[in-house]
Amino acid sequence: MAAGNKLVIKSKSQCRWDAVSLGEIMIRLDPGDARIKTTRNFRVWEGGGEYNVTRGLSKCFGFDTAVVTGIVENDIGYLLLDLINQGGVDTSYIKWFPFDGIGRDVRVGLNFTEKGFGLRGALGISDRANSAASKLKVRDINWNRIFAKDGVRWFHTGGIFAALSYTTPEVVIEAAKVAKKNCTIVSYDLNYRPSLWKTIGGSEKAIQVNREIAKYVDVMIGNEEDFTKALGFEVKGLDKNLSKLDPENFKKMINSCLRHYPNFKGVATTLRGVKTATVNDWSAVLYYNGSFYQAAKRENLEIYDRVGGGDSFASGVIYGFLTGKEPQDIVEYGAAHGALAMTTPGDTTMASLAEVERIVKGGSARVER
Repeated sequence: MAAGNKLVIKSKSQCRWDAVSLGEIMIRLDPGDARIKTTRNFRVWEGGGEYNVTRGLSKCFGFDTAVVTGIVENDIGYLLLDLINQGGVDTSYIKWFPFDGIGRDVRVGLNFTEKGFGLRGALGISDRANSAASKLKVRDINWNRIFAKDGVRWFHTGGIFAALSYTTPEVVIEAAKVAKKNCTIVSYDLNYRPSLWKTIGGSEKAIQVNREIAKYVDVMIGNEEDFTKALGFEVKGLDKNLSKLDPENFKKMINSCLRHYPNFKGVATTLRGVKTATVNDWSAVLYYNGSFYQAAKRENLEIYDRVGGGDSFASGVIYGFLTGKEPQDIVEYGAAHGALAMTTPGDTTMASLAEVERIVKGGSARVER
């Protein structure tokens, strides 16, 4: 919960979990250096905007985390379970759905993603309609068990899950209300995806849904586009290719958000200037306790796979809050973790805490032997 402008975070002694996320987890099929439309081989990862955050908190930062999602009971679902287990995220709150034989009613979502290179941007094609997670509805999950009995310090969810079906926004609000009743911090990543909103009302519908959810959020997270397309707040100076970004314009936008949502105690945004798919400028801004803090600007950051960079930024920010760091350090940890996550394939982080700390302190890419 919050006191004044500062977050009051429950101690670990009060809680089983440092963090719990709510969202869909898909199987990512990755053609590596090839194209989706021409490859003969795919590498398999797991990934999902909300899950990636708790996985990062577990795998990189060593926290105790769990995920709430839906998975279908077949061998594809068991593959997904095995991948989640490898990430160190607890699966005891998963709702399992019976398999109907062909996935007519419920299935595991697939995400075909190629990472892009140079002038060719990254490409993601989702095959996720009727996924088990999209079938979750109010009263499917025992939130009192999670937040009141077991105890959670931080709850994270986001706009990808909210876009999956007509029932998922209601589940987000149901969970957030119980979380706040039990003094758990609620964070939300807007994560606007045009493909998810395309046939159900587009940006206008996304704004309608997210503005209702925003009433229950303590820490709002987003990227350059999210606050405009998913929450309806204009970011002036945001050009079509996201190649010229001015932190001052984001600060003005955040102040506008705060006038509408005084419940926001923190707002964290990534700043990305896209030059090519493999060269971006990268930074971030955090609003907290009445002040703005900007991470070091990394110009011409070389990127191997940009997918999941924002999620890793979010987990770094949450790590900073959970460990009681100063606001400037919080945004630096988020930006450093996001930058490192984009140097490796897959949606999820392969970084260690020691590597993040080295980057925060200004370390270089000099070889280690």
